[in-house]
Order: sequence, then C-alpha cells, then structure tokens
Amino acid sequence: MRAHPVFGDSLIAGFLGLPDLAGLGAATGSTPRLAYLLASVLLVVPLVFRRARPTLASYLILAGGFVQLVTHSFPGDSPLIHLADFSLGIALYTMVVYVGRRQGAIYAGWLAIGTVGWEVWRIREPVAAASTLFMVVMIFAFCWAMGEFVGARRAYNAEVMERLKLLATERDQQARIAVAEERTRIARELHDVVAHAVSVMVVQADGAGYALGTDPALARQALTTISDTGRQALAELRRLLGLMRGEEQGEIGLLPQPDTTALPKLAEQVRAAGLPVELIMTGDLRDLPAGVGLSVYRIVQEALTNSIKHAGNGASATVTVCRTDGQLDIEVCDDGFGTPRELSGVSGGNGLIGMRERAGVLGGSLDAGPRPGGGWRVRAVLPVGATHSA
Repeated sequence: MRAHPVFGDSLIAGFLGLPDLAGLGAATGSTPRLAYLLASVLLVVPLVFRRARPTLASYLILAGGFVQLVTHSFPGDSPLIHLADFSLGIALYTMVVYVGRRQGAIYAGWLAIGTVGWEVWRIREPVAAASTLFMVVMIFAFCWAMGEFVGARRAYNAEVMERLKLLATERDQQARIAVAEERTRIARELHDVVAHAVSVMVVQADGAGYALGTDPALARQALTTISDTGRQALAELRRLLGLMRGEEQGEIGLLPQPDTTALPKLAEQVRAAGLPVELIMTGDLRDLPAGVGLSVYRIVQEALTNSIKHAGNGASATVTVCRTDGQLDIEVCDDGFGTPRELSGVSGGNGLIGMRERAGVLGGSLDAGPRPGGGWRVRAVLPVGATHSA
C-alpha cells in the first residue's frame, strides 16, 4: 500500500462505501435515492485521489456531507452516523498532512458548522445530541492530531533527505578537490624530474657538439646519455598527460626529491618517533625512474604516518619493497589495534586518496585495509621496466 497509495486509498473507499451502496435497496425514508447515491459517491469516491489532489478531494467530501445534511432523513431506528461519514475525518487528516495547518483549520471550521447544523436540525433529543457531538469532536480531534504527527514526520524526513543530498554533494566536492590538489602536487614534483632531464639533454648535446671533431668517443657517450635521458623524460611526460593544471611557476619547489635511497633514513625517523620499523628492500632499486622512486617514497611515508597515528602503543611496522622484472611491489604492514582507518578515503583525511592517485598516475594500483590477524596493510603495485644497468 505504501508503494501504491492509490490502491490503498481505493480499498479504504470501498470499505467505507459498500454499506451505503448496499443500503440503496433498503428503506431510506423520505430521502430520494438519487440524493442518497450522490451523497455516498461524494463522500467516498474522492478518497481515491486524495493524495494527488488533496484540496479538491477534501472539499468534494465536504460537499457530500452537506448534501447528506440537507437531503437525508431516515426512520427512527436508522444509525445516526454512517460508515461513509468517517471520510470527513480522513479528509481533515489529508488537509493537515498534504496542504497545511492553516488550510486544515479552515476545513475544520466548515466541519464544525456542518456538525452543529446536523446536531440542531437532525438530532432533536438533547442526550443523543450531546453524546454524538462528543463522539464526532473526538473523531475529528484524533484525525487532526494524526495529521499533525504525520505532517511533522513527513517534513522531518524531507529535511533529512535534503541534508543527506547536501552532505553527499559536499562529500563528492571534497573528494574532487582533494584529488585535484593531489594531482597538482604530483605534477609539481614530476616537473622537477622533467626539467632536470631536459637540462641534462641540453648540456650533453652542447658537449657532444664541441667534442664531435676532437673526441668522437666522448661525443658518442654524450649522445647515449641524451637518448636514455630522453626516453625517461618521455615516459614521465606521458604520465603527466592526465594531470592538466594551471601553471603556478612561482610555487614550484626546485629541491631534489627523495626516492628509494631515502627509505632507510625515513625508517630511522619513524623509529625515533616511537614506531619500530623493519625495512626489507630486494631487487635492483638503483635505476628506477625518478617519478617512480618519488612515488614509492611518498606511499611508504604516508603509510607509516598512518601507522604512527592509528596503530596505538606497542605496535610495530614492516616495510617491504621488492622489484621484479616489470613490477615493483610495496607493502607496509603494522600489527596495531588502534582506531579504524577509512577505506573509501573520501569522508575525512586525504592520505589514502593521495596514495591511490600516485599509484594510478603511474599505471599501478593500491589496496588498503585491515589485516586478518589484526593491524593494517597497505599494498601498492607499480609497473616499471625490466632491470637494466644504469
């Protein structure tokens, strides 16, 4: 019924209207059958579309009540209140919930006029009039109270949904801002690598030009260096294609960037901060591309920083950097038991976002999550060329 409200309202209308329809074949006193049928239809049928057109449906039901007041007269043994009359209370509830309190109060005023007229005109006995008046007032009061409750609930739910949409939009915007900032930072760092490579190529080309006539071997060595440096710079430029950004040359730092050779010093710094670290480095890590070496250092640095923040007292960490042909595996594990860290990386700090962006820029991947035996694990896989001499 919640998924299909028209179906539910149709069941309510049928439940309230069937007794009156069945009464068409019984004695109706001096009430014309056409008036009896018109009042029944006006009281019941608008319930079907009361949610879609609440004001129209409610006032059609009110019109049916006034038709019943003016035209109906029943034998003495007939009930004073018919089942279809409860649709007036449903209409009051509908006005309060779907239209508003002010319009509901106006509608309640019309109901009060009709009720008093019905009591004075149709019910002559004071005891019966008092008892029915009390019953009708209680029914309408209950319908008003239910309308207030449901209307407030609907308004609260609508406000909560709106806030959730705003929070989701804000979260997405924060994630995009964090990604843009991280990509800009990566682009600045890789700028130093590319600028250095181009500078080396220019110097070597000038030297080769001077030595071409006097020392062909030296010129050949310079050309070889130019070729290797150019290939490495071209690979870095390809990785930068997806990092379009505005030039901010005044903010670009020209200091040398760390790489895998700086990992032992990083481990010592973390040990001094109170987290025992075991560093395992296997494979040839000397001739990694500068951008890859920088990303390895930053990923390990961020993962160890998170371990310091969240692992808790007495924890230790293990850093493994292993190079095989065509692949570089980085794994940082701790055995802590501290606060859980974010898996999505979009609702708070941007550490995991930064690590994933670094791995993604280089064509790799990064996974982070709790270890089965306790603690936290960060693993990154970065593609690199086959091992070769520098």
